[in-house]
Amino acid sequence: MSLLAVLIALFSLLPLGYVVYMTVTTGWDTAVELIVRPRVGELLLNTVLLTLITIPLCLLFGVGGAWLVERTTLRGRRWWAVALAAPLAIPAFVNSYSWVSAVPSLEGLWSGVLISTLSYFPLVYIPAAATLGRLDPAIEQSAASLGLGPWAVFFRVVLPQLRIAMTGGALLVGLHLLAEYGAFAMIRFDTFTTAIMVQFQSTFNGTAGNMLASVLVVLCLFLLLAEVKSRGSARYARIGSGAQGKTTQLPLGGYQLPAQLGLLALTALAFGLPLWFVLKWVMAGGSEVWAAEEFMPALLQTLLYGAIGAAVTIVVAFPMAYLAVRHPSWFSKLLELSNYVTSSLPGIVVGLAFVTVSIRVVPGVYQTAGVLVAAYVLLFLPRALVNLRSGLAQAPKELDEAAQSLGKAPLVSFFRVTLRLTAPAAAGGAALVFLAIVNELTATLLLAPNGTRTLATEFWSKSSEIDYTGAAPYALLMILLSAPMTYLLFQQSKKVAGQ
Repeated sequence: MSLLAVLIALFSLLPLGYVVYMTVTTGWDTAVELIVRPRVGELLLNTVLLTLITIPLCLLFGVGGAWLVERTTLRGRRWWAVALAAPLAIPAFVNSYSWVSAVPSLEGLWSGVLISTLSYFPLVYIPAAATLGRLDPAIEQSAASLGLGPWAVFFRVVLPQLRIAMTGGALLVGLHLLAEYGAFAMIRFDTFTTAIMVQFQSTFNGTAGNMLASVLVVLCLFLLLAEVKSRGSARYARIGSGAQGKTTQLPLGGYQLPAQLGLLALTALAFGLPLWFVLKWVMAGGSEVWAAEEFMPALLQTLLYGAIGAAVTIVVAFPMAYLAVRHPSWFSKLLELSNYVTSSLPGIVVGLAFVTVSIRVVPGVYQTAGVLVAAYVLLFLPRALVNLRSGLAQAPKELDEAAQSLGKAPLVSFFRVTLRLTAPAAAGGAALVFLAIVNELTATLLLAPNGTRTLATEFWSKSSEIDYTGAAPYALLMILLSAPMTYLLFQQSKKVAGQ
């Protein structure tokens, strides 16, 4: 297991190694010339402004929505709990397509902020709601007994306990902003990812594209370090005797109607409007857009790549998860960290790494299904790893030892005990990987074999040609495939909260 985990970790560092190698071989003078130029400054300003504006808005809507659902007498709380997570089922580039359909003049920074906020605020809402659901109310009750009002209790007691959920959600939002291509390309808003794709598609200018990729990687690593720094060292777990008390719901009173209207507006803009325009274009296209020879190949290939990619990712993640749970050490943590660093890199960087390595080292595998699946594995390995770690932690090694003491061979006891107990967690991880593959665009555009048609690439091809009726069925199918997985993610978060 240890050898396999080391090999997987080395393989996962391929994209980062590619960026470092290309930067070094480019030469200092050329690298400085390509990085220190007005175009890079423009892209950097766009990216920084987008991040600095969007992340606070996502925190505001995510934490605010979670607090209303979990800690107030909001009517229809269970319905709102699901509705606020629902926008995750709509890929950001489909959201952008819907908003461009509604307002064709959308473009630039503020349009990017609008679409990004509506697409990504659930990444903050879900962990914040889960954390609020399991907070011990005793501290809040003590603060209230000392004379603090509801707002003072929220800002001085509740909000600090949400630090990990908020920083983790903010990190996810930031990484999505750096990686997103389709949503920003559709509204003509230039970021590093869109610029790299233009370089690749128009001139295949490897040096210029690689230097832009190196700046993008630095931004990703900066976000990771900022998230680690912002966690702090405070403890958030409850200690002491006795059972945790039941949370009290704050009466909304006269704020009930404004809260309902606010949540209705948010979900209508984030989920209702995109779904409405997708359905509108589907109906406008009539039965012709549902011709089996048009969409069936894309649907089947998406399902095939999703199933194979999810299965391979689970298999690859298992040695790493097994080593982390059964043999924890600084070494296993280091190996695991390598996967998280790689997964934080945008899909376009991973795609460029595989393009360059396959062309220069093993030309025969360029634009093959194996290379595309390998890219999916590197991009989405942590989604499987987190679930497998949880499953293995609930399958104690003592059960394996008991089976062996009854005469079962180690390998037999492993398959009949450990794997069976880990299967539900593996299935959950596979579902999350499948969801990510269904909605993946940039790496697929770069690496897919000739003739490959997935829902995401066909949607992008049609929408790029302003064939909105032709793109609508692919958008609807992606939403329908994503919805069950989004609900599974929501349910997992509630399970973690003990609800």
